[in-house]
Amino acid sequence: MRILFIFICATFTYFSSPLYTSNLLNTAYAQQKPIPSYAKWGQLAVKETQKKYPNAQVVDYLHIGKVSGNVTSTEKFKLWLKGSQKEFGVFVNIEFNNKTEKVINITYKETTR
Repeated sequence: MRILFIFICATFTYFSSPLYTSNLLNTAYAQQKPIPSYAKWGQLAVKETQKKYPNAQVVDYLHIGKVSGNVTSTEKFKLWLKGSQKEFGVFVNIEFNNKTEKVINITYKETTR
């Protein structure tokens, strides 16, 4: 019985201590951010660039922006690739139909910066 009393006192002391309660109060919860509208186009840009440059690894990714038109729009990306001999950038533009989201054209332009 005495052991049970000591256990209860120790448990109460622990859970009411400032260390325990401060951990509860300071717990940070990650906020989920909405998926950006260009995410699927970015995945396509990476996939198609890997096909075009199979001996290079995509090491960085930047969404430059979107140019919206009445019928078509273009999502613009810059990917940084690392091959066995060099590192280089590739500007990838994906033009697609606004209504159907069918890809019309993908262009690639290499850059040293």
